[in-house]
Amino acid sequence: MLGVTMATRQGLLGRKVGMTRIFDEKGEVVPITVIEAGPCFVTQVKSADKDGYNAVQLGFGTAKRANKPTRGHLKSVAPVRWMREVRTDDAGSYTLGQKLDAGLFKVGELVDVIGTSKGRGFAGVVKRYHFAGGPATHGQSDRERRTGAIATTNTPGWVIKGKRMPGHMGVERVTVQNLRVVMVDPERNLVAVRGGVPGAATAFVYIRKALKQ
Repeated sequence: MLGVTMATRQGLLGRKVGMTRIFDEKGEVVPITVIEAGPCFVTQVKSADKDGYNAVQLGFGTAKRANKPTRGHLKSVAPVRWMREVRTDDAGSYTLGQKLDAGLFKVGELVDVIGTSKGRGFAGVVKRYHFAGGPATHGQSDRERRTGAIATTNTPGWVIKGKRMPGHMGVERVTVQNLRVVMVDPERNLVAVRGGVPGAATAFVYIRKALKQ
């Protein structure tokens, strides 16, 4: 569930298309990420009276196949690939099957993009946490990128929980805040933001109007 109040912080489900660059009016290079934002369809409307809270469930993408319970749930729209729930104060203003597109955003405003970061596999502490590593001279032969001491002495006598150590890196939920919208194409449902967003090309993302401006 995405903890966003849609009445004031609208958002859309989308897909990262990729990165490119454009030139602004001063002739300077602007790195941008193109996002396919929508079209999204309202697949469920929840109310405080019936469900205990107000929310809208959005669907995006086309599913190649859907089981019978999913088809029953999506009887008002075609099967969708992704569904996410967004809290809202005015759930009554939305209807099943309603279409939402990239026209929700305007050039110049700030947005947040939520996605899953790229997987980096098993990584050491230098790559994972930017440790400096050990000295490269003075007799050091095999500890240049190692962790170093991880335990304590007699108190408490064990490795403290949460210690930064080598392990799996990436594939985590990441939010990039306050990216400026530089282009909106409602006809093709494309939104371009300045800078990078989490994930690889074609990755699923959620783009919303910025919470902290």
